[in-house]
Amino acid sequence: MDAYFKFIEECQKKSINVPIIPGIMPIYNIKQLSRFSSNCGAEIPRWLRLKLESYGDDIVSLRAFGVDVISELCEKLIQYGVPGIHFYTLNESGTITKIINNIKN
Repeated sequence: MDAYFKFIEECQKKSINVPIIPGIMPIYNIKQLSRFSSNCGAEIPRWLRLKLESYGDDIVSLRAFGVDVISELCEKLIQYGVPGIHFYTLNESGTITKIINNIKN
């Protein structure tokens, strides 16, 4: 979230005033998230990486935790007034549905 708002600040300094929609990658598994983040030049926060690694091969619990974390992130982004949210579904619409159902607004 911090990276998004830092990017918004930099754009505003350069008089770029178009809607910038944050892209959200739900947590399906740690290998996929790491690869996606690396390809985008994004970082997984240390606390999150350690928590995800603690699940080991328990994908069901990892995904449940991921739904909670991403739901909370989306709620915060909405509270800060983002113009929308783009989900990278990766053919996992059920996970996105759970996140959307969790979001309170």
